[in-house]
Formats: sequence, structure tokens, C-alpha cells
Amino acid sequence: MSESPTTNPAAKAQHFLDLHHSERPLLLPNPWDVGSAALLAALGFSALATTSSGFAATLGRHDGHVTRDEALAHAAAIAAATDVPVSADFENGFADAPDAVAELVTAAAGSGLAGCSIEDSTGRDDDPIYDLAAATDRIAAAAEAAHAGPTRVVLTARAENYLYGRTDLADTIARLQAYQEAGADVLYAPGLTSAEDIRAVVSSVDRPVNVLAYRGAPPVAELAELGVSRVSIGGSFAFAAIGAVVEAAAEFREKGTYGFIELARRGSAATGKAF
Repeated sequence: MSESPTTNPAAKAQHFLDLHHSERPLLLPNPWDVGSAALLAALGFSALATTSSGFAATLGRHDGHVTRDEALAHAAAIAAATDVPVSADFENGFADAPDAVAELVTAAAGSGLAGCSIEDSTGRDDDPIYDLAAATDRIAAAAEAAHAGPTRVVLTARAENYLYGRTDLADTIARLQAYQEAGADVLYAPGLTSAEDIRAVVSSVDRPVNVLAYRGAPPVAELAELGVSRVSIGGSFAFAAIGAVVEAAAEFREKGTYGFIELARRGSAATGKAF
């Protein structure tokens, strides 16, 4: 008997890629642990993606302070928690060298993941973005690994300019075009909020474009009209959950009341259905 798309890794990856065209846009929430992944899948989302910042917070760390092996094990656990396709946020691949980035993508392909993302940020404050040639070489190596062998993964290439104060739309588009030519399946420039800029990006490439749900960004319906294929939320759900804990703790400590219990009941009921 053949495997179903939910168990066959190659079929799951193809299904994930197909969702970028069949759902306009694909809503891609970002769970931060196994429980939130199972919950979001039960709530009806067709695919999920990990969040580096949300996962780091579960370890009591800031974003960018998770190791390669920790990120890979976390992503594999998320992928195993649900039947829907899961893409992993692998930051900059945890390495500068293209071959090291490719090794990580190969490991991702063998871990049950349907996709992963690689960004062009260096992790260095004094030089935060790789130069275009180096960044493109890294994506080319990642794409080759993503598409090699019987099990492939969907590669998302990220241009990080706007998250580092480099609001250079022309350079961002040039980078996305280069990553497209290098073999990326999906393109992503987090931090874009202007409808005009988003339209310019979408019209300049012929790969699905992901937009981050960001303060000031257009709502989903408008993003769909702009031709956006996918909308993700980064660490927002994780930090919204933390925000709810902060508010509940303040009420409990400062007022001595229990208004948060009603929200807790709703959460408990949701997990009761999901788990």
C-alpha cells in the first residue's frame, strides 16, 4: 500500500508547495512548541512553520541564541506532532559556508520537514547582511540540497534588509531575484509593510512570496489582492501567549482577582479538543 501525503515526506513537501498556489494566501502560523503545533493544526491551518524567536523564548533565551542541533531537533519534533506540512526557521543556516548550510538542509530533508528557510543575515552586529554574491552562493547550495534525492524540501530564501534598518527596496528585490535564480522555491523579505513595496516585490519575481504579519502591514484580504502567496506571523503568537501570562500574573499579584480564569477555561477547552 502506498503512503498517504501525510506520511510520505516527498508527497508532503509537494503538498506544501502546492498550497502556495491553491490557497491565496496560505496562512502559515508559527507554533513555538509541540503543544501549540498540535493546537494550531487542530484549529484548521493547512501548514505550520517554526519560529526561532518563539522557540528561543521557551528556553529562556533571545532570538539568535539557539544552536543548530537544538533548532533541528525542535523542528523535527514539531513535524512529528502533526500531519500537516511543517517548515523550519533555520535562521542563517547556523553557518557562513555554503556547504555547511547545505548539510543542514540535507538533515532537514531527513527529519520529516516539508520545508525550511535560510536568511541572508550574518548574525554580526557590525556587518548584518551577507554581500549579494556570498548570500546567493549560500542559497544555491541550500537549494541543491533541498532538491536532491528522493526526499525534497521546499526552500524559502529570506532577504533580511528591512529587519536591520536597510530599507532599500531595490537591493531587496535584486536579492530575491538572485535567490530565485539560485533555486529557491519561495521568497520572503520580512519587514515590508507598504502595499506599494509588497506589490513591487511580487511583480518582480515569479516564485511565491511570503509576507510577515507585521505592525502596519496590510490585512490578509489586501495581501491576497496584491498577489501574496503566503502570510506568516513569526513569533507573534508565542509572544501573545506570553503577554497573556504577563497580564494574568499582574492581575493575580496586584489585584488578587481571577479574571484570567475565563481565558484559561477557553484555552483548556481548546487543548481538550486538540490533544
